Amino acid sequence: MTDYKAPLRDMEFTLFELLKFEQHYDALGVSEDASPDVVRAILEESAKFCEGVLAPLNAVGDREGCQWDNGEVRTPAGFKEAYQQYVEAGWPSMSHAPEYGGQGLPESLGTVISEMIGTANWSWGMYPGLSHGAMKTLELHGTDEQRQCYLTKLIEGSWTGTMCLTEPHCGTDLGMLRTKAEPQDDGSYAITGTKIFISAGEHDLSDNIVHIVLARLPDAPAGTKGISLFVVPKFLPNDSGEAGERNTLACGSLEHKMGIHGNATCVMNFDAAKGWLIGPPNRGLNCMFTFMNTARLGTALQGLSHAELGYQKSLAYAKDRVQGRALSGPAQPDSAADPIIVHQDVRRMLLTQKAFAEGGRMLSYYLAQLVDIEHLSEDEDAKREASDLLALLTPIAKAFLTETGFESANLGLQCFGGHGYIQEWGMEQNVRDARISTLYEGTTGIQALDLLGRKILMTQGELLKRFTKQIHVFCKENAENEALGDMIQQLNTLNKEWGELAMHVGLLAMENPDEVSGAAVDFLMYSGYVTLAFFWAKAALVAQANEGSDDPVYRAKIKTARFYFARVLPRTQGHREAARAGGASMADFSLDEF
Repeated sequence: MTDYKAPLRDMEFTLFELLKFEQHYDALGVSEDASPDVVRAILEESAKFCEGVLAPLNAVGDREGCQWDNGEVRTPAGFKEAYQQYVEAGWPSMSHAPEYGGQGLPESLGTVISEMIGTANWSWGMYPGLSHGAMKTLELHGTDEQRQCYLTKLIEGSWTGTMCLTEPHCGTDLGMLRTKAEPQDDGSYAITGTKIFISAGEHDLSDNIVHIVLARLPDAPAGTKGISLFVVPKFLPNDSGEAGERNTLACGSLEHKMGIHGNATCVMNFDAAKGWLIGPPNRGLNCMFTFMNTARLGTALQGLSHAELGYQKSLAYAKDRVQGRALSGPAQPDSAADPIIVHQDVRRMLLTQKAFAEGGRMLSYYLAQLVDIEHLSEDEDAKREASDLLALLTPIAKAFLTETGFESANLGLQCFGGHGYIQEWGMEQNVRDARISTLYEGTTGIQALDLLGRKILMTQGELLKRFTKQIHVFCKENAENEALGDMIQQLNTLNKEWGELAMHVGLLAMENPDEVSGAAVDFLMYSGYVTLAFFWAKAALVAQANEGSDDPVYRAKIKTARFYFARVLPRTQGHREAARAGGASMADFSLDEF
């Protein structure tokens, strides 16, 4: 079946034409290191690696899975060699601080590379992907000694990282966490407990694995206020900073999963393992959210990746597979039948995938731009605004892009008909791999509660206003655009309605707090559709300015934007009415009536 091809032209459109990354990097003082020519060269090299090395291993990882033997894990054939190539090329160090061995390029550039890796082979990409969160946590909350010891090796790529949160009895509710951390005379802690669902918790790709672990000190208060954060390596660093004595932790087993078979999802047992405190005691959850927010943005990329992969494969199939005739008359009279892309329903499925993949790319790269500003800008007001926008948009991106990514994976399979159900085409793998994305790093329901409850209602709508103001200004500036006027008007109406919907739910919640959870998912999906509409309208405006070009990308942008507004955006009406309806229809059930 058709191999993955990095969508470099669309990436460049989003980076340089839609989001003006050249000016963005110039404002941050990094334009010399990240000029358009440098960025294009990096993307081209990444594309070669992803297309030529990672993509062919995607089906291998699914077929072989990981093998567990007495606590050790062997990854699928070719995974280790691919990781060695990845490290030798310097990819792990690209977007990290030079003082710890990084190349100092902006984090947003790493986001684009991560998209390519994830689309080519999500299972493989999770091994280095988890390291980014560990690096970020140590960079912001670790001691100088911890950064020199662990961060340098993680940036180098010779060591990898994980995060260890979930336990058999507690997933979302981390206040129930039981893993213990006993202080030792040498300043370390003895970590004892069991963690489950630990992605990349054990493998054979790197020399060491650095676990970022949540645990409780002996005198810790109950609940989430009594959680601390620790760095617990598989091998204890020796005097020269290399992996030395084996720590007392091990992988007890591998989970038998629906998808992402090429990544080891581990049960990790810590038996008085030596670890060191990261950040203040009993403030571990605050520090861990650095990791969690990085992971949530990464999971949003997973939704984009599955939408892109499904679209590429189903588009190629739809152009090649001949079945039936176009209702308006034969499109290819000399053939026995027409290619299925002539059928309107197939086009509906293809264009829905295209709208979610390309729209998701716009949103993801915009969030990466905000991350750059938050970390690199010297303008405190700009940093604060970027932080506020990230707080609002991260739960939307994580939940909405994974829900639509899974929908797109299903639509891609549907385009194949019965062949989509057959393993050899790779479509059913894409569906299985995509399914986890709406669950981990906080389910869609958890993201929705975070968005509606914490980010909007608890701030009296201030975070929402920061973003809706952008949309309002855009609509006002382009209200007289005749060619795009219907889209601008529709977006403007929904933007006003967004705030009104939040206020309506808020008033219901004053009478009954359960109304928030009852409305949250519909509110989040409504928010996601409006957010993508904003980016599609902006993309259409950019494309309109280039209509005289021979490049078909501009005509396609305008037409895809029109499809999104006509055939996808009306979904907001159903979500709006469901969110407004209140929770009585759910609450009015006793337990024995279910």
